[in-house]
Amino acid sequence: MAAENREVLVKADHVKVYFKGKSKKSGTVKAVDDVSFEIMKGETFGVVGESGCGKSTLGKTLVRLLQPTEGEVYLEGKAISQLKGNELKQVHKDAQVIFQDPSASLNPRRTIKQIMMEPFEIHNIKVDNVDARILELLNLVGMDEYHLSRYPHELSGGQKQRIGIARALALNPKIIICDEAVSALDVSVQAQVLNLLQELKEKLGLTYFFISHNLNVVYQLSDRVAVMYLGRIVEIADYDQLYANTAHPYTKALLSAIPQVGGEKSERIRLEGELPSPSNPPSGCHFHTRCSQVCDRCRQEVPVMKEIEPGHFVACHLFD
Repeated sequence: MAAENREVLVKADHVKVYFKGKSKKSGTVKAVDDVSFEIMKGETFGVVGESGCGKSTLGKTLVRLLQPTEGEVYLEGKAISQLKGNELKQVHKDAQVIFQDPSASLNPRRTIKQIMMEPFEIHNIKVDNVDARILELLNLVGMDEYHLSRYPHELSGGQKQRIGIARALALNPKIIICDEAVSALDVSVQAQVLNLLQELKEKLGLTYFFISHNLNVVYQLSDRVAVMYLGRIVEIADYDQLYANTAHPYTKALLSAIPQVGGEKSERIRLEGELPSPSNPPSGCHFHTRCSQVCDRCRQEVPVMKEIEPGHFVACHLFD
């Protein structure tokens, strides 16, 4: 699934992440169920899907905050699932996370300066002038020296997320996992933070793994988009391909839910039934219980990801 003549930074190879339930009745939760893709250096790879589909679990697995049950994640060609000690510490330096709730991800007992010092202290990184580096990072995200003595509760939601972004940039990471990085913010602040992320990407040559349930947000920032449903990726495409030539029935339903202003209004596709439980997913194609184009094969056989046009992949029996 790689684009030609581009360097692969991260590769997920048949990754599965299962969680055992507390009792036999609760079963095993298949949060990520056999997922494969590649992220190119310098791109924003968006992942979109309903809440509970496994997006955040997948993001945490890419940075070894979670261990895959099966499969492997590669960072610059190096398998990371069994790394320990200093090698694992290096992965956590190279792959940083911007979390969903900035209020929960910043220590309320520490000043902004102390929070910004943490990455350098944890990784024993010597900087000639740490104070100057911290101020440089704050300026990058649109904040200044005044904020260094403040505590998180003295900042707005947007300002706290800017601190989270600055902290993620401190160690010059190779990839940043943006886990619903703007969903907790007001709409006007969302736009400011998205613009900031795009500016930083262009200025610093960053690579993002951008998780969101909001297709409009993904469309604004992503170069390529993966659509997840119940632990599996059902479609991967450039954002232009995904919106202009939607293939999977689930993706079509997601896109039809986007509010439209002016122009021709597309018919809303309403999904029938409840989202199945990841501890007891349907056989065959996970989406078959809610799909209007279901056939007997869908109920029995897991669809294989296939390329239907250059760079556009879909897991659906309709395209065999």
